Amino acid sequence: MTTTEVETIISDTEVQRCVDKLINDYPPSSTTSTKFLGAQFDAGLAWVHFAVGSGGLNASPKHQKIVNEAISAAGGPSSYMRNPIGYGMCAPTISQWGTPEQVKKYMRPLFTGEEIWCQLFSEPGAGSDFAGLSAKGVRDGEEWLINGQKVWTTLAHLSKWGLLVVRTDAQAVKHAGLTAVIVDMQAPGVEVRPLRQITGEAEFNEVYFTDVRVSVSETLGKAGDGWRVSLTTLMNERVAIGGAIPRKASGPIREAVKLWQALPKDQKSSATQDHLMKLWIKAEVLRLTNIRAGQNRRMGTPGPEGSIGKVASAELNKDTYEFCVDLLGANGMLYGSYALVRPETAMSFDSVPKAFLRSRANSIEGGTTEVMKNILGERILGLPGDVRVDRDKPWHEVPRN
Repeated sequence: MTTTEVETIISDTEVQRCVDKLINDYPPSSTTSTKFLGAQFDAGLAWVHFAVGSGGLNASPKHQKIVNEAISAAGGPSSYMRNPIGYGMCAPTISQWGTPEQVKKYMRPLFTGEEIWCQLFSEPGAGSDFAGLSAKGVRDGEEWLINGQKVWTTLAHLSKWGLLVVRTDAQAVKHAGLTAVIVDMQAPGVEVRPLRQITGEAEFNEVYFTDVRVSVSETLGKAGDGWRVSLTTLMNERVAIGGAIPRKASGPIREAVKLWQALPKDQKSSATQDHLMKLWIKAEVLRLTNIRAGQNRRMGTPGPEGSIGKVASAELNKDTYEFCVDLLGANGMLYGSYALVRPETAMSFDSVPKAFLRSRANSIEGGTTEVMKNILGERILGLPGDVRVDRDKPWHEVPRN
């Protein structure tokens, strides 16, 4: 079964009963994170809208909110925090496109965090034009021979597996000649180099593939399905980045309110208070919009509406942390050490200045804000599409840098 099948009618009460049993049988305070997450997967509460046997109950995606809130309130672990790329992007892709053998092999250790995943899409020469990628896969018997370079790969330095898209047919138009495969990140010929960010950390990496051999059995879908497979990943990525449903007044806006409350009374101007309230309203509107989107969502690949949350959250995060730095005054310029660090997780913030610097990437990662606006304009508002002069040309005839 796949996530595109008809969802089973399961009530909120039934889902709550399942998660209560999980917490009672495996108390988070006395259960290791790996064991708890494994039990959560086996109970079908990893992704409730996935098929039974792959971490789900074949239920509606809206029920995941019940599960996540109950586990968080009980102090339970989060698979997303342990393995954000795997949980939010690779798992939905494997669930939809993987063979039964791939689902059985990869899904459970992905969810428990025993095997970290990364996504290998972006390339230095392709920019926002993902379909223009040039990393090459050549069929050699029952293996793909992979050569090329990927960039901005989050947590590649920790990953056991990677979701990789390569070009396997240069004679086809650029969207049609792509193939998605699962690659062992410790295989011979895979080299991971850190990309130091403005925060001093290197959660991003560039990855080089030199004559890397991948079994054809690790193909997701069929050869040439890479574009459609990647759309599943990208749509889920945008929901993972911008579609979260936090508690009211939590996240970046909570930090802004705390800083405002800590200000001396003579520094609380009406203009600053008005700015704070505008940000608070935007944060609440985004939260409610994501709740509505989650309630309306059906099983399968999310639609272009995921781009709404992605655009809104990216710009709001940047605006909110900029406001927070302003409230800190001169202290906002203090950061600490810029020593190179290769973190154990992505998007971890231990200070407002760090969050301010890291939020600059929000409007780039997962698809730039400009690309998101194109998607919204064309696929939701029905506006004329952007000019695409290379749509019908074979990839090998398209000019490249």
